Amino acid sequence: MANIFPPGTNQTVIKAGIFLNVVGVLVVLAVWYYFTPKYSRVGYEPTQPVHFQHDIHVNQLGLDCRYCHSYVEVSGHSNFPATQTCMNCHRQVQKDNPKLQPIRDSWATGTPVAWVKIHNVPDYAYFNHSAHVNRGVSCVSCHGNVDNMNTVYQAESQSMGWCLNCHRNPQNFVRPLAATTPGEKSPVFDLEWKVPDGTTQGQLGLQLVKDLKINPPKDCGGCHR
Repeated sequence: MANIFPPGTNQTVIKAGIFLNVVGVLVVLAVWYYFTPKYSRVGYEPTQPVHFQHDIHVNQLGLDCRYCHSYVEVSGHSNFPATQTCMNCHRQVQKDNPKLQPIRDSWATGTPVAWVKIHNVPDYAYFNHSAHVNRGVSCVSCHGNVDNMNTVYQAESQSMGWCLNCHRNPQNFVRPLAATTPGEKSPVFDLEWKVPDGTTQGQLGLQLVKDLKINPPKDCGGCHR
């Protein structure tokens, strides 16, 4: 009786089994890597040309985030502080501190300080900074407790799923506009912000969603344009 399967079929089955096992392992590794801080950049804390201590400037001195990051409310992108902003204080305060030499060099030469970007939105994703700040999204919702960070690091994954969690349930995250950033209008700048007595975040959030006409996109085209 003739063989139904040609010679070498056993080897083909073995090779197929090995191939599928390898693919399975690679899929598991890919999924594992996707959820690790290395992929999401959680904890990313680069060395900056000047050790700017946010905990001192924001928490102790009470600087408003918008003093240095002045475009957050009006631009799609935030901005690094210009050297002029630093020198407004440091022409008098600690003007001879050697740690501030890069600032003085920048001031003298006109060459911007080469700050290292920490929170980096991929090119394939659209993000408008002012649209979030002006709709009750607090600085700390995305950047963490920067006011307590001696050196700023990435506190949240800012992955697609992380963004969608807020887009699908904005009432769980939005605050009154006066409580989104620190300063004279908002002395509170941390995740311990409490909703007024007699209400809950959900109740307040639903009212804010209605009042501020918050309707974040939930489809792919909202962010991938």
